[in-house]
Amino acid sequence: MSTDAADVTLAILNYDGRHLLEGLLPTVAAQTAQGFSVHVIDNGSTDDSIEWLAREWPDVTVVRIAENVGVTRALNRAVGSAETTYVALLNNDLELEPRWLEEMRDALEADPVSGSADCKLLNFHRRGEIDGAGDLIARTGECCKRGFGEQDRGQFDRPATILGASGGAALYRREAFDRVGPFDEDFGAYFEDADWGLRAALCGYRCRYVPAAVAFHMGSATTSRDPSTYAHLFSRNSLLMLMKCVPAGALARLGPLMLAFQLKWLVASAARGGLRAHLRGWGQALALAPKTLQKRREVQRRRTISAARLRELMTPVDWRLLPRVQRDD
Repeated sequence: MSTDAADVTLAILNYDGRHLLEGLLPTVAAQTAQGFSVHVIDNGSTDDSIEWLAREWPDVTVVRIAENVGVTRALNRAVGSAETTYVALLNNDLELEPRWLEEMRDALEADPVSGSADCKLLNFHRRGEIDGAGDLIARTGECCKRGFGEQDRGQFDRPATILGASGGAALYRREAFDRVGPFDEDFGAYFEDADWGLRAALCGYRCRYVPAAVAFHMGSATTSRDPSTYAHLFSRNSLLMLMKCVPAGALARLGPLMLAFQLKWLVASAARGGLRAHLRGWGQALALAPKTLQKRREVQRRRTISAARLRELMTPVDWRLLPRVQRDD
């Protein structure tokens, strides 16, 4: 017997990805949990994705956006399209194991304080390699995916509380968005999920890591078409997140570490030939600072945990591994 998941909407982001939907949707249909709704948020596709869905998957609801509005705005459209208790946000470059939804939903059902759940993501092409086991934010302000690039030896096979979920394959309690707020549309793409997870933690929500829920991720199947367009977003959005979310008490303790990391990251970017993009990101962060500081007041007003508790949730620093900022969404 299948688990009833009528209280779940699976929202899939798509941009010119018919060939990716051809791989993902059969694994959605094969879930052990059934009864859920499927929404495809089509972000201005110019291929035949919409026509193909109408022909081959008529039960899927297509939320059509006339032009590509970026990842973050599309994520907010996805959340807004759902009227169910839970909403899953999925990239289109995934393959889900059959128990993915059942395990994720069970984890949130068992823990009302959790606002989100993340799965074990494995590399689609090298299936013994971890793509991510939840987001981590170090006390330096570095943000990356836990376990990225490691061989899967069972080191992430225990359920855990983590700081945040990677928005490419996560399940959210929809009402959490009423309290935390939407994804920050100024981010455009990259770190918008880490930023939301950090804000959720500040509001007292937990994020559950569910290793029994497994998905395979191709990685950058859309954004890699023109990576130069997105390179500056890493340095920019990292600064915006810290500027907005880290309480004054934590900044006083961690500010020197964060500054040291930013400088080390700048040097690493220069060594890879990415200095111009990195500085472009810093410049854009500076231009957005007044708006971001206005948002900061609201974020800190909603905060229910102490600065000391936030430091506990952030990952201790291992300078040998830095900078290792890695997002391959």
